[in-house]
Amino acid sequence: MQRLTIGRAAVVLCCTLAASTGLGGCSIWTDGKPIAVPANPTEPMVPTPRPSRTPPTIEPSPTPTGPQRSEMPTSPPGSQTLDPNAQGYVFIETKSGKTRCQISRTAVGCEAQFAHPPVKDGVPANGVNVTADGNVRWLVGNLGDIPAVTLDYRAYEAAGWTIAAAESGTRFTNDRTGHGMFVSIERVESF
Repeated sequence: MQRLTIGRAAVVLCCTLAASTGLGGCSIWTDGKPIAVPANPTEPMVPTPRPSRTPPTIEPSPTPTGPQRSEMPTSPPGSQTLDPNAQGYVFIETKSGKTRCQISRTAVGCEAQFAHPPVKDGVPANGVNVTADGNVRWLVGNLGDIPAVTLDYRAYEAAGWTIAAAESGTRFTNDRTGHGMFVSIERVESF
């Protein structure tokens, strides 16, 4: 096993994502050949290539009848459900392609080149995370090569969150708690 030198931001992101998703195993050790890095490495400022997929067309289901209707959770009219992968995540990209997000039952994390982000460890933050309980934190990192679904300007349901995508930005609301955040390049607001 050889030691791979990576930036502090990558380690912080790995540990942050692992902690927020309940996964362990964040490590700076990997098999393979070492790669030389400059003395002051910085995150590249180029877009990360990633596959994109169009959400599947879903036929509306018949409206249930009887008293159980009032007990069912309500979705926004015309919303589309995005199913999580085997690990419980839904990956999305905004129609503009400027914001990518990872959604799970417990949190939503988005990455973008924000206009006025806070500085974290001497670097402008490019990620923001909100938990179902409304706790927000900024971070530096990269979601990597995720299989993101490109959203249209409409409503979606994903992993217990309602997503309202609009040209002005994207609003994520946790269905259980009502907490969430609005994300755009210009601003991020939590509620």
